[in-house]
Amino acid sequence: MLRWLSQITTLTAFNLKTVPQRLGSVTASLVGMAGVVGVLIGVLSIDQGFRRTLATTGAPDVAFVLRGGSDGEMTSILARDDVQLIADAPGIARGAAGALVSPELFVVISLPKRTTGTDANVPMRGVTPPALGVNDKVKMVAGRMFAWGRNEVIVGRAAQGQFRGLDVGSTLQVGQNVWQVVGVFTAEGTLPESEIWADAAVLQPAYRRGTTYQSVKVKLASAGSFAAFKDALTSNPQLDVKVQRETEFFAGQSEALTGLVTSLGWILGGLMGLGAILGALNTMYTAVAARTREIGTLRALGFSGSPVVVSVILESLVVAAVGGTVGALLARLAFDGYQTATMNWKSFSQVAFAFRVTPPLLVLGIVYALILGAIGGLLPAIRAARLPVANALRE
Repeated sequence: MLRWLSQITTLTAFNLKTVPQRLGSVTASLVGMAGVVGVLIGVLSIDQGFRRTLATTGAPDVAFVLRGGSDGEMTSILARDDVQLIADAPGIARGAAGALVSPELFVVISLPKRTTGTDANVPMRGVTPPALGVNDKVKMVAGRMFAWGRNEVIVGRAAQGQFRGLDVGSTLQVGQNVWQVVGVFTAEGTLPESEIWADAAVLQPAYRRGTTYQSVKVKLASAGSFAAFKDALTSNPQLDVKVQRETEFFAGQSEALTGLVTSLGWILGGLMGLGAILGALNTMYTAVAARTREIGTLRALGFSGSPVVVSVILESLVVAAVGGTVGALLARLAFDGYQTATMNWKSFSQVAFAFRVTPPLLVLGIVYALILGAIGGLLPAIRAARLPVANALRE
């Protein structure tokens, strides 16, 4: 066993010392591997960023109430009487102004993107005074809060960064009304930062919604109060509602896009991975061809075939590891924190978020490179081990 390991160590060291003699093919393989890993991590970082934005939006002590059978706010309608019945349920937290129950109206408006000028759907939310108690992550960072009863709006910082016409002092034509932007807010990077907020009582007539809402957010007395709150609503014959924790609701909102992005990332990674395998095959076949006489000499001196196979695969793994690491680092520099917006297919509106290159994603990219390197080095390694000693010595 020690002799076998010694042979592997000797052969691998010898192989790596000859890399400068094959710098062209090795560099091509490194660049190809780095490109594969960079693209894979870049695409999957979209999934991580979007998922994080929605996942951190929810809170376990906030309940989200929709009309029964609805899968999102766009398909839900709740009357004012429904809101009152919801507010009477047990387990609700109370503030200075009463129960922390926030009936909300959700509409989609069209605004041009800052980068391209093309129109995109932007969510606009009508809220009531308890909204700030329920959404306690919201903080004003510029201007002021809108005045209740007036055609004024505040905008999320992410939305302001992605769309035109949202600077403080600007005006918007929304529905039948003209609205003035009076403030900018943050929400710790969560979904509300992609929205525009207005007084629901003013937004309702602008869209002819009467006294209806589309969702109700409820701050619970504690996370453990959810079961009692849900049971009270779902057992009430006067109500037909769907009750979820806010975390559960937003996790469901991310499924469509994250599934699409993950599939696309692995399809691209697989197609580019084929190219990387071909590059690794070319590199290692070149390496074996350049060292045919040396391999024959070593075999004649008593080196067995299996250490030759392992040493060639190890060389391929080293090249793949270096290329994968370079690609991972470049992906982190290029993509991590990059701000963009994409369509939330549940609400048909844009969600602003940042690409997120996480440590597990970097490890995944490097492991993928090692798998490709192992596959690319296997056939050349077998060829090297099967070289007839006499023919190799005549090369």
